[in-house]
Amino acid sequence: MPPLPSSPSLSQTLSMDDSTGSLPSNDALSVYNLTNPKPLWLNDAYAKHIVKGNFMTLSARPKTVEQGEWIAHQVVEHYRNLWNFVRVIHDKDENGTSICNSQTCPRMSAGAYVYNSQDFPHDLILYYSNHSFTWLNSRKEPVEVPAHEYISLMQRWISGKIDNTAIFPTDPAGVSFAYNTSNPDIASATYASGGLDTPGSNTPIPAGPTALTASLSQLAGPGDWIGKSSGFPVDFVEVCQTIFRQMFRVYAHLYWAHFIDPFFHLSLEKPMNSCFSHFVLTATEIDMLKPHELEPMQPLIDLWAANGTFPKESKAYACANLQAGKRLIALSGVNQ
Repeated sequence: MPPLPSSPSLSQTLSMDDSTGSLPSNDALSVYNLTNPKPLWLNDAYAKHIVKGNFMTLSARPKTVEQGEWIAHQVVEHYRNLWNFVRVIHDKDENGTSICNSQTCPRMSAGAYVYNSQDFPHDLILYYSNHSFTWLNSRKEPVEVPAHEYISLMQRWISGKIDNTAIFPTDPAGVSFAYNTSNPDIASATYASGGLDTPGSNTPIPAGPTALTASLSQLAGPGDWIGKSSGFPVDFVEVCQTIFRQMFRVYAHLYWAHFIDPFFHLSLEKPMNSCFSHFVLTATEIDMLKPHELEPMQPLIDLWAANGTFPKESKAYACANLQAGKRLIALSGVNQ
């Protein structure tokens, strides 16, 4: 195998006028917790896709398909897409080590990571972010685990939901992508953090059947809920929202911690951009993700709204800060 090429210096591909990394309060990018140099995926040149077109055509529900069936289909398809990339960081080399491991990613986070000095003319390049995710153990206590373990736990949890015919009343054959489920730690932890039943969760629980606080199931009508006619349970939508929330966290970790190594090195950045932008469009369109839940990847969402990736009629576009996105596009051409 030929050696991996050295990654381009982020300070060369995406720079700011202020080399200290501080931003004036009136700068459009001051809303982000970012330091210089910026992540490579925030350069418009590296936020491209494998195809051009309107991803809304893939996210729009056909009129003849019941809403619950459409949501279930989207859960399974986006789960398949995501795991094509997860396999890359979980595959072990000849030494039995995976790219995402306890040393490289001691926490499940979206933001803080370090590059070695071989690839960059800096001793350390650290990106700052407040986004760190915990899991719940068998006693429903939040615990901090390495990213690879968190992802494995989450795979097992999602697969368990999709394979449960009481929740997804379809043929589960070929759906599971659980990773290393024989691990005793995984077997004893069966709760996904961030769900409606999570102790101490920041996710608000609807507090009454009002127009502003009612869940999608309640809004479907008295004694009715989305997916009922297709055999889906009353809590189906809430389960799917938690699944989408967990998948989003994995995408966020892939971008913040592994975009260059391995995806840019393997020329997989365009396929990942394509799958993630499709994921965001779909998740927002069918109300699986709320605007505040997009925060870890908000800069990229803003960039895609500004460069035309997200159609103006989409909910993803409505969630974007266009001023910040245009500022990122302007910075992308500074040293090109």
